[in-house]
Amino acid sequence: MKTDFDALLVVSFGGPEGMDDVIPFLENVLRGRNVPRERMLSVARHYELFGGVSPINQQNRELIAALEKELEQHGPRLPIYWGNRNWHPLLPDTLRQMAADGIKNALAFVTSAYSSYSSCRQYLQNISDAQAAVGPEAPRVEKLRVFYNHPLFIEANVDHIRVALSQLEDPQLLFTAHSIPETMAVNCDYASQLAHTGALIAREVQVKKWHMVYQSRSGSPMQPWLGPDVSEHLRMLRDEGVTEIVIAPIGFVSDHMEVVYDLDVEARQVADEIGMKMVRAQTAGTHPSFVRMIRELIMEKVNGEVPVNICAPDCCRIS
Repeated sequence: MKTDFDALLVVSFGGPEGMDDVIPFLENVLRGRNVPRERMLSVARHYELFGGVSPINQQNRELIAALEKELEQHGPRLPIYWGNRNWHPLLPDTLRQMAADGIKNALAFVTSAYSSYSSCRQYLQNISDAQAAVGPEAPRVEKLRVFYNHPLFIEANVDHIRVALSQLEDPQLLFTAHSIPETMAVNCDYASQLAHTGALIAREVQVKKWHMVYQSRSGSPMQPWLGPDVSEHLRMLRDEGVTEIVIAPIGFVSDHMEVVYDLDVEARQVADEIGMKMVRAQTAGTHPSFVRMIRELIMEKVNGEVPVNICAPDCCRIS
């Protein structure tokens, strides 16, 4: 299978892999943002519960291993590189290695399904900054499209949600995603894409009672962010008589820290406190359908197909 592309670059957020990494990692994440140090230290305590290790890096390794097998079996046989926004392997180091290996024209898979400044446009800027840091030898990098409504992404989530639903008698379904400032949301399709994904999944699992809620907000209390908050919504549903809930974090593609802490720790504490049975569905992770989806996105580029979801030149501005 001949292609002008000579590598695939997996681009992700990054996460610490030990206690010594936590503060430097968070400083990278918050660089240029007006976040009080007390807030940063409170987030650091989330990582302390897990020995300072974020699950995201190991999950990316597992995804890359599964994708290598998929491309080996079905093509195109592209070497896979991995670079992060905020922690090792950092994007400039990865692009430097790609240049040393003679890579000229790479595709990039960003581990986010949706369009927003922080989940799409910022990654494009990160790649551009890394190319500038490497210099003229840096490879050209072309990002694969967002995939929030791709049938195989829906299929992977549906499979995991069905497993969760089967553990309860009559649950309602909550879809969650990372909240973003409302000033950011008005400049992108993030909220509408999430609602679309939720509707597609709910139709497949035949659930009529579902809600789209948000989690993990990190900004000033004075700044409006997308809501409702997942924990507040759990309390509201319990007041309405709901006793069973499945939470499906469709805004994430892997069970990383903001899933395992904000949902498995904080939201579960709320559910236990109010006497609500809660099951949390897995994210797409390394589900075979999700891995096949990545290959299909690659083939769109290889075959020169016009993608369904094309970003406008000025989309996803920060405010």
